[in-house]
Amino acid sequence: MQIGLIGSGNMARAMVRGWGVPVLCTDVLHDRAVSLAAEVGGEAVAGNVELAERADLVILCHKPAQLAEVACQIGGHAKAVASILGGVPLAELRASYGDIPVHRFLPSTPVEVRQGVVIHALGGAQDDAVVEQFARLGSLVSLPESLVDVAMALMSCAPAYWALLAEAQIDAGIRRGLAADQAAALVVQTMAGTASLLRERDYDTLAVRREVTSPGGSTARGIDALERGGVRTAFSDAIDAVLGGR
Repeated sequence: MQIGLIGSGNMARAMVRGWGVPVLCTDVLHDRAVSLAAEVGGEAVAGNVELAERADLVILCHKPAQLAEVACQIGGHAKAVASILGGVPLAELRASYGDIPVHRFLPSTPVEVRQGVVIHALGGAQDDAVVEQFARLGSLVSLPESLVDVAMALMSCAPAYWALLAEAQIDAGIRRGLAADQAAALVVQTMAGTASLLRERDYDTLAVRREVTSPGGSTARGIDALERGGVRTAFSDAIDAVLGGR
């Protein structure tokens, strides 16, 4: 399947690195497309129409505000379209692209290392090959479109949240005397290992916490401090803040 990407920004780059195959790409900043194509052995195409004519699947990675403009350019040329545009529902994609098959996916940046989550909005075109292409990037979760924005608020923003949490823990370790690289290795590997452990435990967060937490012990004191600091409220407020802007 020849993939063409309209838009060569961070998320496009993450997906292409995850796939590891040559792609066609364009961007309003042509040098950015050239850089992406050079990295994967692909080709920075001169324009969107040429890209649409040559690609089996066009992936929309441009700004959501450019939807109508791009659709007018490639509407009569694209064979199939997959959108990763936040806040653009299937109904709007169909209205823009008419009879062309449209799909909606929302990936997270860890797809770069095939450890991301990809949300697949149900109700789009049915093409197993397209779905399988995105499933190669990590864990694919198919959801009714009414839940897509909620899912996005959990997983698409989360790499920034986890990076912030790691940063806070690393800084705390440095404050107590650890070297920065030592603190980073301890925190990041523990985060990765805990994620693997949670998968092995069928996502039973309580069981994993209980295995570490003895009554009155150091972990219990640490959790109490986090709870008093409002960790649950902070994450609840974060999802409300994300969805409140939509």
